[in-house]
Amino acid sequence: MVSIPRSNTPALVQLLQWVLNPLGYMRTNFQRFGDCFQAEIDPVNPEPLILLNHPEAIQYLLTHDTTKEITSPGALNILAKPLLGENSMILLNGKQHRQRRQLVVPPFHGERMKAYGESIYTIAREVMATWEIGKPFYIRDAMQQITMRVILQVVFGLYEGERYRRLERLLAQRLNLITTPVTSIFVFFPQLMIDLGPWSLAGKVRRLVQETDELIYAEIQERRAKPNPDRTDILSLLLSARDEEGQGLTDAQLHDELMTLLIAGHETTATALAWAFYWVHRLPEVFSKLMAELAVHRDTPDRMAIARLPYLTAVCNETLRIHPVALVTFPRRVEKPLQIQGYDLEPGTQMMGCIYLLHHREDLYPDSNTFRPERFIERNYSPYEFLPFGGGVRRCVGAALAMYEMTLILSTILNECDLELLETEEVKPVRRGGTLAPKGGIRMCLR
Repeated sequence: MVSIPRSNTPALVQLLQWVLNPLGYMRTNFQRFGDCFQAEIDPVNPEPLILLNHPEAIQYLLTHDTTKEITSPGALNILAKPLLGENSMILLNGKQHRQRRQLVVPPFHGERMKAYGESIYTIAREVMATWEIGKPFYIRDAMQQITMRVILQVVFGLYEGERYRRLERLLAQRLNLITTPVTSIFVFFPQLMIDLGPWSLAGKVRRLVQETDELIYAEIQERRAKPNPDRTDILSLLLSARDEEGQGLTDAQLHDELMTLLIAGHETTATALAWAFYWVHRLPEVFSKLMAELAVHRDTPDRMAIARLPYLTAVCNETLRIHPVALVTFPRRVEKPLQIQGYDLEPGTQMMGCIYLLHHREDLYPDSNTFRPERFIERNYSPYEFLPFGGGVRRCVGAALAMYEMTLILSTILNECDLELLETEEVKPVRRGGTLAPKGGIRMCLR
């Protein structure tokens, strides 16, 4: 039996490296062990955890995760429970997970995307209008403002009023408290979140959770009482959705799915957009090519057509390649003895595809640390070579909306604003919760 290589570094040290310097941890182990290695980075489950980064291994992992060989138990995502709630699709298993996914996926496709595009375009222009010429601002904060409003309007169906304003403020506070580089450690060590009163971090989070939940449940209950079949927001569509047994979602299930969409679609998209603005303005040749393409389509009213522009799409893809919003896939578990990449795996073994290492493989992406959108024009990558939104049964349900949002916001702002990058040194990534965000937020100004 061939065993998978593993580090002799103590488990606690590995976990701290993973939390505080995940890129360094992954690179070091890849250099030492190659395509497949054992990591001790799960603070909850003591079972072996294997990180895979070869496309063939990831393909096997993601195409066998509904078989008797490999499963994708929601219980393995338990660290997400304090953020998302126990009813989130991410924590469900088997049939329950399939049924919930069938209910949640439809609003993210088809004609509804056109209506979402108009909302995204309008929100981007509203936020742009608040920028002052010559006054520096942080592009990541600006993108968070945009993506929060997109969530409130497109997902929650809120456009104005006291509840909209309160949720915008409280949800932003709630997320910022737990996703700073310092507080990210509480995601991995939730037992440290001890409520020591209103001035402690846990106390502040508890208060914000209570206030936001009251507002969300009030919105759900009002919308149940006054259904409107003409509404296209995702909450309205979920309220009317029924599974194959004719069952709809309870208030608690709706709440947790809304929080899942918020957590998964707000912070991640804002971070990806910040990186995109950074690279486009740091590299003059990328800026010139992108602006030339956008100029040809500047007056095109079809938002969907703009979102499909080849170089614009390539810029977004390259951003998600070099800075993937998710470093790893959701974990899978081996149920029967099997072999991957020549290694024998026993039942109980956990596996994750390492998206970051996959996206930085030199055999797939030569000079992988160089931002070069042309990669995605010169070559079509398979879903097992490029997977910014994960894959298999756990692939992000909002992937299409996220890409649509990225392309529309980037193109709208570049078409209407002349921005200047104020960072003179290379911007490094730092952990913010489950993502890697640009350190400092990236300073820019309107010229």
